[in-house]
Amino acid sequence: MTKEEIRVITLSKARLEPGMVVWDIGSGTGSISVEAARMVPGGRVYAVERSPEGCRLTSENCARFSVDNVEVLEGRAPEVLVGLPRPHRVFVGGTGGHLKAILKEIDSKLLPGGRLVINAVTLETLSTALDYLKNWETEVVQVSISKSQLMGTSRLMKAYNPVFIIAAWG
Repeated sequence: MTKEEIRVITLSKARLEPGMVVWDIGSGTGSISVEAARMVPGGRVYAVERSPEGCRLTSENCARFSVDNVEVLEGRAPEVLVGLPRPHRVFVGGTGGHLKAILKEIDSKLLPGGRLVINAVTLETLSTALDYLKNWETEVVQVSISKSQLMGTSRLMKAYNPVFIIAAWG
């Protein structure tokens, strides 16, 4: 699940508006899909996930948070993206090692004025994304989160892996 703090920044970089079509590629548990769905009333979120367990969790979370404008699609991107309505916004959280092919499909389908937001946890993903997006306008934010954790009677800070959030448009 995307940590709350990362999710907030990721969603803000997308600049979502009511009525938009959104793709969430590598939806995992659906945390981005659910939040995005709440931000695009009258719109539609397509949650793409290759794991049956992830699809189940996304569906459960949509029901839990009473969002009915998410369609969960089990399959591997970019193949499952073919035939979907053209998006205004795209989130990429997981690629199964197919980032270049996924970016190529997004590049051909993203509507004019659209935005792409990629969460990258590895330097290889960051490098691949920036190399592909060299002709796009981009902004990269590196986020490091630490949260307090009770250890006996003291609170210590537990660090999470940093995340690169890439916003691209143009």
